[in-house]
Amino acid sequence: MTTRRKFIQGAAVAAPAALATPALAQSTIKWRMQTYAGAALAEHVLVPAVEMFNKIAGDRMQIELFFADQLVPTGELFQAMQRGTIDAVQSDDDSMASPTDVTVFGGYFPFASRYSLDVPVLFNQYGLNEIWDEEYSAVGVKHISAGAWDPCHFATKDPIRSLEDLKGKRVFTFPTAGRFLSQFGVIPVNLPWEDIEVAMQTGELDGIAWSGITEDYTVGWADVTNYFLTNNISGAWAGSFFANMERWNELPEDLQTLFRVCCDQSHYYRQWWYWGGEANLRVNGPKMELTSIPDYEWATVEAKAFEFWEEIAAESDTKRRVVDIIKKYNADMVKAGRPYRYS
Repeated sequence: MTTRRKFIQGAAVAAPAALATPALAQSTIKWRMQTYAGAALAEHVLVPAVEMFNKIAGDRMQIELFFADQLVPTGELFQAMQRGTIDAVQSDDDSMASPTDVTVFGGYFPFASRYSLDVPVLFNQYGLNEIWDEEYSAVGVKHISAGAWDPCHFATKDPIRSLEDLKGKRVFTFPTAGRFLSQFGVIPVNLPWEDIEVAMQTGELDGIAWSGITEDYTVGWADVTNYFLTNNISGAWAGSFFANMERWNELPEDLQTLFRVCCDQSHYYRQWWYWGGEANLRVNGPKMELTSIPDYEWATVEAKAFEFWEEIAAESDTKRRVVDIIKKYNADMVKAGRPYRYS
């Protein structure tokens, strides 16, 4: 019997061959890149960009792509990249256990963003790029490009209609998101990505707070959960492309530029894929019933997030710089009014 795990692993092994150019010159630069995403999700969040890069670079350079946990566990991605075992990584800082002061802000930092466009604006116009560059340059890794993914919602077996319903729920989520949600009685659970569907089926998990509804349908989680909570703790996941610094510096300038362009293409693809997918599946998706926690009750969660920001900011000067930027940005968006923020 073919299990989901074996299927995903088989797909992950097969995919890199499909991305490679059949005949390569002897001097072809070859990189190995691993993503946080499993095979089904990577088909959208990374495969198109890698295929584009390989097609344009031709026999000058080829990237071999590996999916979640295929070469190393996601939590060891940073170390493997730093050592040069892997040349490049697509992940958030939090999931790959980055040893930097910006780690907690990757993935889902509670209520830092309301929409997916908030993330690239924070990085490109409000100064986060410079801080990320400083932090990663100090540890031998090149931070290439940050972008947004989907918002963070709960997908659960049982309906969530109040904060009380969250208590005692065993939920797969990101480290920092789990740290924040634990104060509401949520029990964060850490498992390999490919084990989540089975864990939901066996009752090891009660829910997932790892994505929006687009991913729930794409990766199969909508088949093992019954309800989707419309309240979210973040409007967009913040993830990045990284590379081993030595390998990055070895690339000719035009290949560095091509890599950046393909990263930008990936960011653009996700902007419309997630934005349209979230709306379409809420309206037309047949597998999950929508539930909501009342606004007045959810406002207490937002208030706790601002306290959480200050708790994080007190841990280091760098974290204070990032939190101050996030506070400034969100204050500006509120002042700007609609459509940037709706009261």
